[in-house]
Amino acid sequence: MKKNIRLILLSHFLLFSFSQFLSAQCPVQNTAFQDGERLEYKLFFNWKFIWKTAGSASMTTKKTTYQGKSAFQTDLITRTSGRIDKWFCMRDTLRSIFTPQVVPLFYRKGANEGGKYRVNEITYKYSGGQAQLHQRYRHGDGRITEADNRSSECPYDMVSMVMRCRSYKASDFTIGQRVPFQFADGDRIKTETLIYRGVKNFTTEGENPVTYRCLVFSYLEKNSKGKEKEIVTFYITDDDNHIPVRLDLNLRFGTAKAYLKSATGLRNPETSIIKK
Repeated sequence: MKKNIRLILLSHFLLFSFSQFLSAQCPVQNTAFQDGERLEYKLFFNWKFIWKTAGSASMTTKKTTYQGKSAFQTDLITRTSGRIDKWFCMRDTLRSIFTPQVVPLFYRKGANEGGKYRVNEITYKYSGGQAQLHQRYRHGDGRITEADNRSSECPYDMVSMVMRCRSYKASDFTIGQRVPFQFADGDRIKTETLIYRGVKNFTTEGENPVTYRCLVFSYLEKNSKGKEKEIVTFYITDDDNHIPVRLDLNLRFGTAKAYLKSATGLRNPETSIIKK
């Protein structure tokens, strides 16, 4: 269930074309989100071949200041509950601070999973066309490792990656296209892969279901032997908001899903809605 955290982000979600970035300082015009946006999710886990409610998650964005300058802050909070909570308790809080042009400045992830507490902190600086990352990681056994890493590309953490890529358009991609990107995690920077799967419709659950036209992506990770595994498939709205509305995860011991429950404070009209 450790990788369950990534079902909101990635979320490891909206990972678009990082290969086009030419320098470490990679500002982009934000067209997708604004101050006051709030996304609520419901989590499910496949328990003995039956889908059970596993908990909830929320992602909020607001204006803030960082080192005296205007910035945005996005917080992602995930919580297991009920039967799942008794079996595997998860209390995760992720915070990312970035410039109005979505250049990451600071990241912190505090994860209490199965009784083990981990903390991942990243401080970003930019100089001479390079990104300079100070990464500090508290392992589940209490050990602390630190590293200073540099990159001429644009490394992102889980949350700033999602916010940055929400301003890109899928018209730049073809079905089956593989997109490499740099991901800062723990005390290192690694290269992972995203595959664009095309356009599909998705209908939410509940008393008032909504059908969205979505762009579908798969996120792949390499293991220690270099073999790729599809970790998550995610659906984002095919409009200017690019909201993650569904995520399907392949875990070591089963599968999990996250469905959008509500979205408020959106910047743009929800033109991807087919039926409401």
